[in-house]
Amino acid sequence: MADEPGSPDAWRITELEREVRELRRTNEALRVCVTTQPGPSSGLTRPGRTKDAWRAPERAPRFPEPPRPMVEFRALGPIEALVGGRLVDPGAPKQRALLALLVSQVGEPVTVDAITQELWAGNPPPSATASLQAYVANLRRVLEPGRAPRTPPAVLRTYGRGYLLDDRVVEVDVQRFGEQAVAGRRALDRGDPRCAVHAFEAALALWRGQAYAEVADAACVRPDVARLEELRLSAIEGRCAALLAAGAHEIAVAELEAFVQAHPLREYGCELLSLALYRAGRQAGALAVLRTNRKRLADELGVEPRPALQLLEQQILRQAPSLDWQPHPRAVAKSS
Repeated sequence: MADEPGSPDAWRITELEREVRELRRTNEALRVCVTTQPGPSSGLTRPGRTKDAWRAPERAPRFPEPPRPMVEFRALGPIEALVGGRLVDPGAPKQRALLALLVSQVGEPVTVDAITQELWAGNPPPSATASLQAYVANLRRVLEPGRAPRTPPAVLRTYGRGYLLDDRVVEVDVQRFGEQAVAGRRALDRGDPRCAVHAFEAALALWRGQAYAEVADAACVRPDVARLEELRLSAIEGRCAALLAAGAHEIAVAELEAFVQAHPLREYGCELLSLALYRAGRQAGALAVLRTNRKRLADELGVEPRPALQLLEQQILRQAPSLDWQPHPRAVAKSS
């Protein structure tokens, strides 16, 4: 039976028909606008505007920007929190340590027992649980200043007998560092050293000190601290490799000399420094780096240098043409 006038179904059908008509009129107006509006490559210009000042119609559709995280955390150094793009004070040392601990496990719950053991160095006082609850309440006020009373927290949530930072609404610089480091490696692999240098520099610029500095010695954090430090050193080496690939030998020498002095057992750093010195016209210095590395490895570890370093030494002695810098074909094509 047909819907009677005034019934809810008839009203909805009428509304849908009206919306369809509106959409058709809008689409027709956009079609007319697009077909009559001169583009940037057209010889026509709008009245009162030059061709260079051309821009899209004012009614052009706008796509919404992706939502910003509610809170941003900087953990590659002393813990920092940004709410709405502004730094906020995480509070007293133990409260800061609690935040750093939760950030290190972002998206994963941390039990009350584990937190109290870490904050009080394995000897929590009887008041530890009450103090922890006070720290959590304070952090919630700092991280969600506009949250209405009796509204469940969205950032620092209770999870069973523990707490977690919800990774759906927060962003951590550790994640950005990993993304930029991967981008640098990929750019280097595809023969774009300039892009690789920029990516590695963006990754390294995020570091302000030891990762998760307030709780770096915590048992559950220590492995990630070591992992991130290894990735940081690898990113430094990657940046220097990209500098060499781009022909910036002297800059690479300055960077690598300090790096090898601080980390003498990292063989890839020694390899890069030796190659940079050779390309900078310092053959004797390049050989000295390799021989010093061989002696150190034998004295401290009782091992020989890896085959790549032994081959590099022979190539430097022979002045092998393969060691000379050649611009990557992709880079040449890009610049021409």
